Amino acid sequence: MTEVTPLDSESTGSTGSTGSAAALRVMVVDDHPMWRDAVERDLAAAGHQVVAVAATGDEALARFPAARPQVVVLDLQIPGPSGVEVAAEVLRVDPSARVLILSASGEQADVLAAVKAGATGYLVKSASRAELLAAVAAVAAGDPVFTPGLAGLVLGEYRRLSDTPADDPADGHPELTERETEVLRMVAKGWSYKQIAERLVLSHRTVQNHVQNTLRKLQMHNRVELTRWAIERGLDDDE
Repeated sequence: MTEVTPLDSESTGSTGSTGSAAALRVMVVDDHPMWRDAVERDLAAAGHQVVAVAATGDEALARFPAARPQVVVLDLQIPGPSGVEVAAEVLRVDPSARVLILSASGEQADVLAAVKAGATGYLVKSASRAELLAAVAAVAAGDPVFTPGLAGLVLGEYRRLSDTPADDPADGHPELTERETEVLRMVAKGWSYKQIAERLVLSHRTVQNHVQNTLRKLQMHNRVELTRWAIERGLDDDE
C-alpha cells in the first residue's frame, strides 16, 4: 500500500495531516470518468464540497475562476492544456489555491515539472482513499505531501540546483526575524507545520503565519519556492 509522506529528506511515514479536517472546497480534474467520479464520491463522503469537475485542461481553466476551490486535485495526463500548465495557470489566477497532483506517473520529469509549476503535493494513483483524503487536508494546510520516494527526489533536485548559482531575485530582501529564520530552517529540512509547531511549542496557525510573513518578505508564492530558497542558502544544514 502506498504511504503518503511529507516533503522530507528522510521519510517519517507521517501524512502531515492532523486527522479529521474541516470541509474544503475541492475541484477534481481527470479525463477518466470512472476515476473522476470515484474521487468526487470519496471527497463528498468525507464532508468536502466538490465545487467543480473537469475532464480537460480547457474545462479546468474555464471553471476554476467561478468555482474558487481551495484545493485542485489534478491529473497530469489530460487533454490540453496539460496538468502542469493548468497548475501554473490556476496558481497565477489564485496564489492561495493549492494543487495536489494525482497521476499514474511517478517519473522524475513529471514530478519535478509539477512541483516547479507550484503543485504542493504529488500522489500516484495507487494511493488509497485514506491517503488521498489525508493529502488533500495536508496540502490545504500548506504542507507538501508526496508519495514515498518522491519527496527525496524533489529535495535532491533542489540541492543539485543550489550547486549552480543563479541570479537571485530576492537579493536585498528584508531581514527575517529570529523566529522566522528558525521556522525557515525547519521548512528547509522538510518538516510539516504540525512538526514545527510541536517542536517550537507554537500553534499550527502561528507557524503558518510565520511562513506567510516570510513568503511576503521574500516575494515568493508558495512553500515549495521557499524550500528551494532556504536550501540554496544552506539553511537545511544542521547548525
